[in-house]
Amino acid sequence: MMRWSKLGKVFDPTEFKGPRWMSEFAQAPSVLEFDDTLRVYFACRPPADSSGQYVSFLGSATVRKDDLRKVVGVSETPVLTLGERGTFDEFGTYPVSVIRYGDEIRAYYGGWTRCESVPFNVAIGLAVSTDGGETFRKVGTGPVLSYSVNEPFIISGPKIRRFQDKWFLFYIAGERWLRGPDGRPEPVYRIRLATSDDGIDWTKLDRDLIKRKIEPYECQASPDVFYLNGKYHMYFCYRYSIDYRNAVRGYRIGYASSTDLLNWERDDSKAGIDVSESGWDSEMLSYPHVFSIDGQVYMYYLGNQVGRYGFGLARLEGTL
Repeated sequence: MMRWSKLGKVFDPTEFKGPRWMSEFAQAPSVLEFDDTLRVYFACRPPADSSGQYVSFLGSATVRKDDLRKVVGVSETPVLTLGERGTFDEFGTYPVSVIRYGDEIRAYYGGWTRCESVPFNVAIGLAVSTDGGETFRKVGTGPVLSYSVNEPFIISGPKIRRFQDKWFLFYIAGERWLRGPDGRPEPVYRIRLATSDDGIDWTKLDRDLIKRKIEPYECQASPDVFYLNGKYHMYFCYRYSIDYRNAVRGYRIGYASSTDLLNWERDDSKAGIDVSESGWDSEMLSYPHVFSIDGQVYMYYLGNQVGRYGFGLARLEGTL
């Protein structure tokens, strides 16, 4: 049985008291490795405006590789600007996934725009850094992966990977909107996959990867995939479709495995991590990011209120 040992919360913007644009949330951590440090990219927010609307910015925190809980630096300004009026990322850049490619660093991110009948829509953009990941420049004003005939809205949650010299983009696609008990529209989304030869022009697989488990409209997100011991492993999060902002129906972390990246066997009993009895991650766990340092596998993850109070660290005990 796989088991994760929780090592505690790493970064909490509500305690950090940094710049205003980093007042709340540290969502969707994604790491970039350097010689002695890791840079953890995440999405954060200033306080909501007078109408209760948020915007979201990408920031980063630098931690020591010999102590992944030790923050030694935090970005003073967002690493990526929001889009211009009318563009897909005018109101937010969240989530994010980073990858090295030659001399550049690529960041695939969800770009948010506001809507009238529903709160938002999302498409996936691409930005590139040539200064070691300090800042990123968008490849264009539009997304690289967006809505299509069978994926009509909310193309988000990018997790970028390269296997066998091919690009794989795991993401989520909206399926429908439901109305919650408070009248709020809530999206239903599922995990999907697109492939590419250059990381810019994508071919969608056009089907769900992970079977539902808890209900017909189960929502799934953050499909983090890596290869180890002859198999592909996916950690992801899932929740109930409505009334999920609580300890009973909120996000949990699931697990699936595959030998070909296309067909996945779900077995959440192998996830090896669950909510704590009390504290910052006692209601939900979400947006796992799994990575290896010096042969040891770790996970950064979000706790209550989908990362309002930052992200924490867990270490895998045993092997996959």
